[in-house]
Amino acid sequence: MAATVEELYRNYGVLADAKEDLSKHKDAYQVILDGVKGGPKEKRLAAQFIPKFFSSFPELADAAINAQLDLCEDEDVSIRRQAIKELPRFASGENLPRVADILTQLLQTDDSAEFSQVNTALISIFKIDAKGTLGGLFSQILQGEDVVRERAIKFLSTKLKTMPDDTMTKEVEDYIFIETKKVLEDVTGEEFVLLMRILSGLKNMQTVSGRQQLVELVVEQAFLEQALNPTDADSVDRLLQCTRQALPLFSKNVHSTRFVTYFCEFVLPSLSLLTSPVAELDIQLEVLKLLAEMSPYCGDMDKLEVNLNMLFEKLLEFMPLPPEEENGENAANEEPKLQFSYVECLLFSFHQLGKKLPDFLIDKISAEKLKDFKIRLQYFARGLQVYIRQLRVALQGKTGDALKTEENKIKVVALKITNNINVLIKVTFMNSDSFKSLCCFMQSVEDIGATATTKKLPTNLPRRNARQIYNPPSGKYSASIGNFSYGRGFGGRGNRSRGRIY
Repeated sequence: MAATVEELYRNYGVLADAKEDLSKHKDAYQVILDGVKGGPKEKRLAAQFIPKFFSSFPELADAAINAQLDLCEDEDVSIRRQAIKELPRFASGENLPRVADILTQLLQTDDSAEFSQVNTALISIFKIDAKGTLGGLFSQILQGEDVVRERAIKFLSTKLKTMPDDTMTKEVEDYIFIETKKVLEDVTGEEFVLLMRILSGLKNMQTVSGRQQLVELVVEQAFLEQALNPTDADSVDRLLQCTRQALPLFSKNVHSTRFVTYFCEFVLPSLSLLTSPVAELDIQLEVLKLLAEMSPYCGDMDKLEVNLNMLFEKLLEFMPLPPEEENGENAANEEPKLQFSYVECLLFSFHQLGKKLPDFLIDKISAEKLKDFKIRLQYFARGLQVYIRQLRVALQGKTGDALKTEENKIKVVALKITNNINVLIKVTFMNSDSFKSLCCFMQSVEDIGATATTKKLPTNLPRRNARQIYNPPSGKYSASIGNFSYGRGFGGRGNRSRGRIY
């Protein structure tokens, strides 16, 4: 039977006056619990009175939590908010994990004020017992509905970094790592990024051994033991996202060798066949850029010569031969493309791996193929010089705000890329008999791929001493894709409707 407002106030008075003899007034507390069966006024009072005396009646703990939970699911949002606000008062001892579980389920609310209140309540009990609260959160991440799982992961990714050091102990961080590994067994792409953000922010992951553990997790997610299906957008997306997550972890002590070897063995041979997970993404440039960014962190490599050969072949592919002059008009109709950004990434990767085998061009490349390489380099260099001159003319005299327009920012980056390539080509020609000559070419990887620079090179390219100025066709360059959000999944997770919180 529902209690009236008057009965609620009367029994509240009995309990308030009882002081140390509260346990003798179990019936009075039961009347307050029955308030959840009344109307809006009775429910609001019950939401306040139930937690106030909760600790005095351990034998009614389950009934009290269930009563408060009923109020957390009431149709009246003001009643729900009041009930949620009081939930942390139930979070003591063995009840805390259950309260954390309940609050985690309540993250599915669409009411912004209510959602904020749930977050506040979770943070407050986290500071009481971090491990117990995490138990409730991970329980729902592993077994709860999709919307609850999604919001619980986001809660951890945004709130953990705000927790005080005395809360985030080594024991707590170890627990987070263990539970997150369980979650990573079945994740979407977005979840994977968020979970890696959580782990990367832990103090015990800042050491060399900690970062190595994170790399191992990414390797597992990337499926590097399997050949890549280049036409499957989800497989390509998985590799891209995993590589992006691994990149910040690499250093002189945490090596990128497995990723670089995989790219050379399985990705470069199928570069032109890759299916982009996003229409706007230049998938070939993105792959080459990632490879270039990883290459400085390679350790000892079993397949070094094989990988260098693959990079060399790809360089030849993107550096066209000069058109045959005797072909006349037919040759004039052909317009070889100079993929400046592609070549920059490949040259940089080739240089980084080549330092480990400095006599590669002498001992491993035939004289005929090396001659072909020089011819292509010369032709590429001539086109490069023309384009560099044109960029310099376009930027001449521009300063301050004039250089901040989108068009001019792209030209500035394009000029940096072409200058980088020009330096490398010059050094190569100084002593093309030794790979050691490339070692003076150093560049910040951050600039690689900042723009996709592709120009058509006409077959009537002027010779070095010619006065003509080549005017490549105007067009847009693709902007930086370093922080592109792919937004595809690693695997399906069925959607489930909202159910009863318990």
